[in-house]
Amino acid sequence: MIAENDSRISTETITFKGASGDVTAYVARPSGNATAPGVVIIHENKGLAPHIKDVARRAATEGFVALAPDYMSPVGGTPANEAEGPEKAKLLDMELVKGDGLASVEYLRSRSDCNGKVGTIGFCWGGALSNQIAVNDPKLDAGVVFYGKSPEATDVPKIKAKMMLHYGSLDENINPGVPPFEEALKAAGKDYQLFMYDGGKHAFHNDENPDRHHAEHSKTAWKRTMDFLKKTLAA
Repeated sequence: MIAENDSRISTETITFKGASGDVTAYVARPSGNATAPGVVIIHENKGLAPHIKDVARRAATEGFVALAPDYMSPVGGTPANEAEGPEKAKLLDMELVKGDGLASVEYLRSRSDCNGKVGTIGFCWGGALSNQIAVNDPKLDAGVVFYGKSPEATDVPKIKAKMMLHYGSLDENINPGVPPFEEALKAAGKDYQLFMYDGGKHAFHNDENPDRHHAEHSKTAWKRTMDFLKKTLAA
């Protein structure tokens, strides 16, 4: 959707120190010298695919410093063939991945072009990590989850961030965990919004996945996400 050379943004590839070692990441930010809120874009189990880089550029055009880490860095990085991603993701130590996720938020907070407020947007596998970052980082300002695995109900009281949760009604794998998650959020008095998209499949936001993509739901969920983050992460 957004070209690499779009004049509204600038992009770069960086590395930061994570729990697993050096983590490679793609950064897209608004052009100019003003500071902006930060958002970590967390990829699916296919890795840092072109689609996720495009999502980061979309966020940059909306006024965010977007960091899209390659959480497959410890196992040689995202494979050129996306189809190999899910198998490669199984090689990851998820405790180290969680540490890398927390480090990515801290790195973004520390950047001079970030206003110090940071949120996360995670998709599928990354949605689960977005939840885990919210559970384990009390300073996180906002967490957005697209059809990610829910955290344990006993961990939900630890969440301090405002949350926005998106699910497709046809997602038989993820949805059984949604009611207990919502019940725990309510019981703990958390600030959250939950949307169930009728007829949406798992990965309905991914416009490079024609079997699952739902154009209308994708557009609606993205606008809700951007509006939520602009309000929550404003300086």
